[in-house]
Amino acid sequence: MSTESGRETGPERIGFVQGVQAGLRSWRTVDIVVAAVIGVAVGVVFWLWNIVWSVTTPLFVAFPPGQAVVYGMWLISGVLGGLVIRKPGAALLTSIAAASVSAVLGTQWGMQVILDGALQGILPELVFLAFAYKRWNMGVAVLAAAVAGLSPALRDNIVYNVTWPLHYQLTYGVIVVISAALIAGVGARLLTTALAKSGALAPFPSAKG
Repeated sequence: MSTESGRETGPERIGFVQGVQAGLRSWRTVDIVVAAVIGVAVGVVFWLWNIVWSVTTPLFVAFPPGQAVVYGMWLISGVLGGLVIRKPGAALLTSIAAASVSAVLGTQWGMQVILDGALQGILPELVFLAFAYKRWNMGVAVLAAAVAGLSPALRDNIVYNVTWPLHYQLTYGVIVVISAALIAGVGARLLTTALAKSGALAPFPSAKG
C-alpha cells in the first residue's frame, strides 16, 4: 500500500495504528475507576511530598541542586497508571488526576501543577506507545520514568532556577532524571508486581505481574 507521498505503508505500521486505536476504544468502567483511584491515592502522596520538599529545603542550602534526589516521587503516577491499566491514555489520565488532587489539597506551586502533571503524563505515555503498549518490564518502566523526568529537568530550570549558574542547572536536571528512574521507574514496577501478587489487579493484564 502506498501513501500520497509515495512511501510504503507496511502491514506492521497499519497493525500498530489499529492496535492503538483499538486500545483507546476498549476502555472499561473498571479502567476509568482504577485510574481515578490511583490518581487520588498518588495525589495525596504528592501533597505530603510537597511538605517533604519544603521541610528538606534547608538541608540543601549549600548545594540546592542536590534536593532533586527526592524529586522522583512526583513522577510515579503516570508510570504506575500505565503499568497497571496498560491502555493508551492511562499514564496521562492518572498523572493529571494525581496532580489535580494535589492542587485541590493545596500546594506551594498553585494550579500550575496540573500543567506539570499533564507534561509528566504525556512523556511516559510516548514511551509506552513506542513499545506499542505491549512491553511492561522493568527496563520500560525505568525508561518511561526517566523520560518523564525530562519535563521538570527542563521546565524547573526555566521557571524556578533561572538565576542558578549553568552547572547547577545541568546537575539539577541530571539528578531529577536519575531520581525519576529510580523512584518512579523502579518503584512503580515493584509496586505493580506487589499489587499483582496481592490479587488487587485481577481485572487487568498486569495481574500476571
